[in-house]
Amino acid sequence: MEHQTTQELMNGCQGLVRSIAWKIHQKVPRNVELDDLIGYGQVGLAEAARDFDQGRETQFTTYAYYRIRGAILDGLSTMSWFKRADYYRGRYEHAANNVLNAAGTNQESETEIEWFTRTTRSLCGAYVMTLLSDTCADPAGNESAVDALPSAGLDRSETQAVVQSLLADLPNQEQSLMRRVYYDGWSIKQAGEEIGISKAWASRLHARCLERLAVRLVRVD
Repeated sequence: MEHQTTQELMNGCQGLVRSIAWKIHQKVPRNVELDDLIGYGQVGLAEAARDFDQGRETQFTTYAYYRIRGAILDGLSTMSWFKRADYYRGRYEHAANNVLNAAGTNQESETEIEWFTRTTRSLCGAYVMTLLSDTCADPAGNESAVDALPSAGLDRSETQAVVQSLLADLPNQEQSLMRRVYYDGWSIKQAGEEIGISKAWASRLHARCLERLAVRLVRVD
């Protein structure tokens, strides 16, 4: 199949941008303009079209959905009424999409159950990292979403300690990747380029680190 240009990818998803923006618009105050949300979504779409690897089997619309929605939520996050939980949900969806893209199909030596377990662990790790990467109070003065972290008996400080310990134990390359993605807001591709590896390999390292985090959290009493 012939590869599409960035503009062609964007042209084919204009309806998707409007659909996502409209759905979010139904849940926000009336003073928020739909056109503003569409504008935020266009930024996410442009970034998705720029970063999308057409050599993978993943459909562009699936990949773009999370980038568009995340960009709209990022834009809304600057407003004082915006719920921090919605912002974290968008960030998690983006991280989860990266994990699922990296997971691909199960390896030859891996059973379907093993593949499912590995992928589920990575998704759990992404959830924890998404919440713990920003411990500031939200613009409305409420407690951070991390305070509601369902961490199987661990309190907030214990969970943060486990995460920081894991990051400190990672090789420099992997540590840099995780900090760039979760603390600096970089894309997987950008973080990978900084440490000199491909987007595909960066995605695999990302999923592997998240899986290790989930295993560590389960082992903590």
